[in-house]
Amino acid sequence: MDVQRIRADFPILQQDVHGRSLVYLDNAATTQKPRQVLDTIEAFYTQYNANIHRSPHRLGQAATELYEQAHRNVARFTGAADWREIVFVRNATEAVNLVAYALTCNASGQLALRAGDEVLLTVAEHHSNLVPWQVARERVGIALKFVDIEPDGKLDLDRVAASLTDRTRLVACAHVGNVLGTVNPVREIAGLAHEAGALCLVDGAQSVPHMPVDVAEMGADFLCFSGHKMLAPMGIGVLYGRRDLLEEMPPFLYGGDMIEDVSLSRATWNELPWKFEAGTPNVAGAVALGGATDHRTGRHLIGAMDYLREIGMDAVCEHERSLVARAMAGLQTLPGVHVYGPSAPGERAGVLSFSVEKHGMAVDAHLVAQLLDEEGIAVRAGGHCAYPLAARLGIAGTVRASFYLYNTLSEVDYLLTTLQEIVEQKLL
Repeated sequence: MDVQRIRADFPILQQDVHGRSLVYLDNAATTQKPRQVLDTIEAFYTQYNANIHRSPHRLGQAATELYEQAHRNVARFTGAADWREIVFVRNATEAVNLVAYALTCNASGQLALRAGDEVLLTVAEHHSNLVPWQVARERVGIALKFVDIEPDGKLDLDRVAASLTDRTRLVACAHVGNVLGTVNPVREIAGLAHEAGALCLVDGAQSVPHMPVDVAEMGADFLCFSGHKMLAPMGIGVLYGRRDLLEEMPPFLYGGDMIEDVSLSRATWNELPWKFEAGTPNVAGAVALGGATDHRTGRHLIGAMDYLREIGMDAVCEHERSLVARAMAGLQTLPGVHVYGPSAPGERAGVLSFSVEKHGMAVDAHLVAQLLDEEGIAVRAGGHCAYPLAARLGIAGTVRASFYLYNTLSEVDYLLTTLQEIVEQKLL
């Protein structure tokens, strides 16, 4: 994998911050965009911009074709059997909310979550895969159960199995933890859920951008992820759902394009996936995520998934593992620095969260991040939208460095030497 060639595709990486070359290590929050994807966004708005599924004119038809192709390309990237199983939303947060709302509002039969039904989560979930279920609990009286993590941040499958009961209706967990970087065994978790008669929802926000993901192999009933974490623009995300489940689920939003017919007294719903895509969608974002071809001219509008597919997700994953291995080895030698999560690089994705102590006292994570920023290094600090996990770890927050395909070993080394200097010389 030619990282220097890849870096040349990202204009934002060429800038200086505080007089230093930018070292962008906040990829778990959002990723930068290559020129190819930026060109696709510009091309759509300058040559194809029109609303979809509405107008018979050339622009309207072209925009519709590109948008529908984007669904097919996302389905191919994720291993979905049917492109109708791909629903475009704003982000992974909206995707989880869609499922939570649909299962607790107007759902019927086996899909409906009712008082006393159980949803099983972990203590390490992002707020986006926690708060919607808390609200669902208040709405219909479901019970929430939580699987604790092991000291190294991993999930014990025996604990998962022991937490399942005949009232468990859904298991929802992250594929990769956004704080600890733990790669959870979601295939085995989905299998346990199905054996118990429950569904399985996987938060793939930190996995789909970083490793090969196949929903059929995983066995997930739902998979949620965000485009902006995988080189696409903000405002586009994906809900994958098994077609039979989506067919049975009620809509999440109501209005234009999600209807089949409307009278003053009633409405009926459109076919998949449009039933869940009410109103004008983010057409440009969808094309910039999945990519599409203008069949009239043969021009291909490159999407983030095209870009990643050309490099190869196996190569992306291996590159990140090399970065994590280098970073972990270095961080573990720094006095006062504590790294959270699995110790073996192969057991985690490209996310490293750590805390700093000086003279036996915890140093504010935001201060450490600010000092790193002064040297051109962009990281995140705080609770990372996982406050219950921070409480479980007994900390106020951590500094998080997260890597992607355009980061280099030299950037990791710069992070390590800069952090050592901060610990030794700038923290009193």
